[in-house]
Amino acid sequence: MQQTELQTLPEKARLLEILRKAGFKVPPLLYLTAEDFRREDFTRLEEFLRRHCRDFKVITRSCHPLEERYKGGTFDSLETYADVGGIKYARQKIIRLAREEKRLSILRQQKFQGAPPLDLEEIGIIVMPFIEGIRVMAKLIGERWEFGYCRDRSSNFRDEPHITHTPHDRRLIDISQAVEDLLGFRCELEYIVSTEGEIFLVQAKDISKVETLELKETERAVKLDGLRRIRKRRNYRERPIFVMDNQQLYLDIITHCEDLVHGCPGPPPSIEDIIQRIHDFEQEMERFALRYERFAVLGLSIEVPEDLFQVANHYLDDTPQAQQELSKALFRNLYKVDQFLAEADTLIAKDKFRRNLCSHDAYGINTVRNPIWSLYWRAERHREVVSRFRRLGYRTGDYVGIDVGEDQKPVIYRL
Repeated sequence: MQQTELQTLPEKARLLEILRKAGFKVPPLLYLTAEDFRREDFTRLEEFLRRHCRDFKVITRSCHPLEERYKGGTFDSLETYADVGGIKYARQKIIRLAREEKRLSILRQQKFQGAPPLDLEEIGIIVMPFIEGIRVMAKLIGERWEFGYCRDRSSNFRDEPHITHTPHDRRLIDISQAVEDLLGFRCELEYIVSTEGEIFLVQAKDISKVETLELKETERAVKLDGLRRIRKRRNYRERPIFVMDNQQLYLDIITHCEDLVHGCPGPPPSIEDIIQRIHDFEQEMERFALRYERFAVLGLSIEVPEDLFQVANHYLDDTPQAQQELSKALFRNLYKVDQFLAEADTLIAKDKFRRNLCSHDAYGINTVRNPIWSLYWRAERHREVVSRFRRLGYRTGDYVGIDVGEDQKPVIYRL
């Protein structure tokens, strides 16, 4: 099949062809368009059945050109006889099921998920040889593969569907990861594991645009190392966050000092401009504290590194009056930061930065419903954790959820 022809196929047929050509174990398949059925053009079908379907059964899978815009399971797959009559019957039944049994599901997806209008007569069909075995659905949830098993062993016995992170065959994880690596997006995959243990890939669906709460939480989450709190009534809270990065503040101040001393393109800053930068930061903290009754502080850097502190307090030593004004402003800023932190009921920071609680902070009546939480990550993970927060784009004003697991290790994620 030429590349141009491949691109015109519906997603279900196109992805299977890509995977088959890449060497994945995909059963032989034939895609028939709605036009093929209208014209009664079954020459390719008859040849396919002769070559690949010696048994009396085949699987017919719906393949509407717009099916990728609908959730998996909206349209049906049916077993049928391995002849033209059986496949024509299966297509008509798939159309009838969509028109009747799946009508409400289709209407709801059109209303709430923006799925496009459908002409059900445009449903095409994928034909595959029937494979006896276990059906397994696979998808990546967060950072872990999830496998759903469904098996009918006979007409008298049926296994209940179940989900596991540990498939019966490790190859399922390896194949699934290889598929996503090739296609470059998150997929929901369907396998048939034959009675001989062969793993056949029979469907791949692009789910990269499907957002679930669990995916949102995981993709935006940062796992910390512990939590200090007095009361343990609840294991979850949501808060707006103020992102504090005092190291960056001092770097900005030092840069302005360099421009003042050594010059820069355009007008150099004055000492008043530098002090105004500190004042603006203090005003930002105050406005935030007055906007939210309860809030969290995410301390990417609260304690300023000693070397930056010394540089900022001595960079303008050649102009003692300017340096005195700057040092005074920086000293006052330390108290402003402490005052702001004292108003937060949730502190998220490196382990070595701890909040000292007085009895009112720990046991006062105001802490019954909203006790003080201090979440932390270990000092040796500081660069890793801060890099992840920055990479995920946490900003002041974001709302975060904090979920404390059974191991008492909190996970924070942006809502």
